[in-house]
Amino acid sequence: MVGRAAPVLTPRRWLALGVLSAALAGWDALAGVLPDVSRWGDVAVLAGILIPAMFAVTWLLLPLARARGLLVLTIALGVLALMLDIAGADALFNVTKLVAYTFAAFLFLELFLELSWVVLVAVLIPWVDALSVWRGPTKVVVEEKPGLFEAIAIGFRLAGENDRVGIGPPDVLFFALFLATAARFRLRVGWTWAAMTLLIGLTLVLTVALDLTGLPALPAIAIGFLLANADLLWRSLRHPAPQAD
Repeated sequence: MVGRAAPVLTPRRWLALGVLSAALAGWDALAGVLPDVSRWGDVAVLAGILIPAMFAVTWLLLPLARARGLLVLTIALGVLALMLDIAGADALFNVTKLVAYTFAAFLFLELFLELSWVVLVAVLIPWVDALSVWRGPTKVVVEEKPGLFEAIAIGFRLAGENDRVGIGPPDVLFFALFLATAARFRLRVGWTWAAMTLLIGLTLVLTVALDLTGLPALPAIAIGFLLANADLLWRSLRHPAPQAD
């Protein structure tokens, strides 16, 4: 259990962040020339390597969750991402979007003054997301405007192919929000990260096993957060404590 982290990154975190970012960008740039693998091989790479690596970036950025200047930094990263997209630097565009979404989620956390508010969101969001994917805005964007979804999603290229698997902005935002909540309110940060990442991978496995076009990821993220901290959340709701700083 950890409390509020100092708003700085240690040299070790900077190094890990640089290595992971370079690895993600490198995969995006070079995956097309790799040997093609089976469908389940793609699932193994995505669920076992790429998705955990992507959300490890979120973990590494956690010390900046309550740092000053996040709004300016988020806007600057958004502008940079747009410029990279215009320049056709897809690999760097992808990583920049990931960091920008993460910082945006950290900003959003400031709106939640009580842990109970985040718990309420975690309980409601799976139903809202499922409805959106079934016959709401997400369904419209994915099926009728695939170009827009590809532009805003974090995309992973498949080995030996030009196709991409995308994770939408809400998934990245709420993953970062729940992880930062765990840190801010002294919950289980490590278990929260592991549970959410594992359940996202399981969602991908179920999508392929059931031969579906897609399943909503937000239920996995919300359930992972709730399961990893169930007893602490229950105790906090029964006996509210002063806000953690």
